[in-house]
Amino acid sequence: MASVDRIVGVVGPTASGKSRLAVDLALSLGKAEIVNVDSMQLYRGMDIGTAKPTTEERGVVPHHLFDVLDVTDIATVAEFQAMARSTIAECHHRGVTPILVGGSALYVRAVFDRLDFPGTDEDVRERWTAELEARGSEALHADLAQKDPEAAAIILPSNGRRIVRALEVIELTGEKFAATMPPFESVYDNVTLIGLDVPRDVLDVRLAERVDAMWADGFVDEVRALREVGLEDGFTASRALGYQQILAFLRGEMTEDEAREATVTGTRKFARRQDRDFRKDPRIHWLPYDASDLVDQAASLAQPLGP
Repeated sequence: MASVDRIVGVVGPTASGKSRLAVDLALSLGKAEIVNVDSMQLYRGMDIGTAKPTTEERGVVPHHLFDVLDVTDIATVAEFQAMARSTIAECHHRGVTPILVGGSALYVRAVFDRLDFPGTDEDVRERWTAELEARGSEALHADLAQKDPEAAAIILPSNGRRIVRALEVIELTGEKFAATMPPFESVYDNVTLIGLDVPRDVLDVRLAERVDAMWADGFVDEVRALREVGLEDGFTASRALGYQQILAFLRGEMTEDEAREATVTGTRKFARRQDRDFRKDPRIHWLPYDASDLVDQAASLAQPLGP
């Protein structure tokens, strides 16, 4: 049985098998539950395109922080940090080991590390947001690359919201955005981080197969339905990989085949960035994604350090 104050993180790039391992690990540990650390799986209705755990998986092991936002809501790292830490505390209060699962190094570090968020200024934020709308995210990303190359390296050119936030912080603090990141030191005593290691060529195939499966499962229809309830007005949700490409298709800006190919290409780039970001964290124990004893290895790492 895992220690009641233990926290386990299962991380890695998209399509590495995190959700499956998390469920199997929870069952192996016994008294354990899963906490979402994926910004897009917070949204109701964004199921197929985010590869959200199935109803069956969520029925086997309790899952937290899924389907907590409408697609018109803005997801912020600071708000997520508060929600996740509250969920961890509630799990520990019940003697449950939380298993955090996600592919965003920033969201993972926001939960585990001493990451404090600089204040915001509405006027500055609105000015940079207006720049984003007028010039586009790639142009603004180029501005960020000049001001803070390290921040630009960890923020996707398509992620307008994070680019705006980085530029806002730089203007307000006079410091580089990347300088606000703390060292790899957890606020919790007993943390085990497990990463899934997938060779790049294998991951590329898995990503393409996943996108094909999403299309076959009705991804376009999912986006069409979410569009009816305001997806295009959602500053965060509308920019999710796959969703922004399908929205462009539905607006007649590209063909469906072009949307699918753009989703595959974008997801591959995103997965490479995920892997690079996680590799910087020396605390992560990397395990082969296809190890025959993967769950046993993960469970061994997640056992208590001592009495």
